[in-house]
Amino acid sequence: MPRTLIWDLPTRLFHIVLAVGFGGATIIALALGDDSALFPYHAMLGLTIGVAVVLRIIWGVVGSRYARFGSFMFGPAAVAEYMRGVLTRKGKMYLGHNPGSAYGIFAMLALVLGLAVTGIMLGQGNESVEDLHEILAYVMLAAVGAHVLGVAIHIVSHRENIIASMIHGRKDAEGSNGMSSHGITSAHRVAAALFLLVIGWFLGALIANFDRTTSTTTLPILGTQLRLAEAEGAEGENRGGGTTPAEADKDED
Repeated sequence: MPRTLIWDLPTRLFHIVLAVGFGGATIIALALGDDSALFPYHAMLGLTIGVAVVLRIIWGVVGSRYARFGSFMFGPAAVAEYMRGVLTRKGKMYLGHNPGSAYGIFAMLALVLGLAVTGIMLGQGNESVEDLHEILAYVMLAAVGAHVLGVAIHIVSHRENIIASMIHGRKDAEGSNGMSSHGITSAHRVAAALFLLVIGWFLGALIANFDRTTSTTTLPILGTQLRLAEAEGAEGENRGGGTTPAEADKDED
C-alpha cells in the first residue's frame, strides 16, 4: 500500500517529549517520593512538558494539516459512530486523529496545563492547591491509560500500527475508507528544531538555576523563584521543634 506523510516532525517530537517527561515525573513522584534527592526534577520535568503543551497549542493553530485542532474537532455523534465501528471492525479509518483519540488528546493537554499551573502555585508556597495537583496527576494517569488502551484496541481492530506511524510519520493512504488521501508535503524540520531548542533551553535553564541548598529554581524570563522541595535540613528542624539539643545547649552557654 502507498504510504503518505501525515504527521509532521514537531507533532511527533511533542508526543515523545510528553511521554518521556510525564513518565519521568510520574516515576520520580510515585516510586521515589518527595523525600528523594531527585524530587525537584519531577517539578522541572512537569514545568517543561507544560511549556511543550503551550507550543503544541500554538502548532495546533498554525501547524500542518493534521496537526491543527480543526482537523480533529469531532462531535459526540462522530465519537459514537467511531466506537460502533471499533466494535464491529467495520468503522471508518482516519488518516489523522480519530474521534476517540481526539477527546483524549484535548483532555491530556488541559490536564498537563493544570498540573503545570498548580505546580507553580505550590512552588510559590500556595499549599491549598496540593490536593488539586494530586487529583489532576491521577486523572492524567487514567487518561494516559485510556489512551494506551485505545491505541491497542485500534491496532487490533483495524490492523493498523499507529504507534509506528507516529514514529516515522507515514500512514497507508488506502486505509482511509473515503477519507482524503492527501498527506502533507513537508515534515517542518525547522519548526521541529525550534521546538527542541525552546524545550532544551527551558529545561537547561531550570537545572542551571537550581540551588540544592534551598531546593529552589528560577523560571526563565519571568524570574519567578519556585521551591521544588523541602530545603536541605528543613525537615529535620521541623521534626526537632526548630532547634536541636546541641543548639539549645550552645544558646544557654
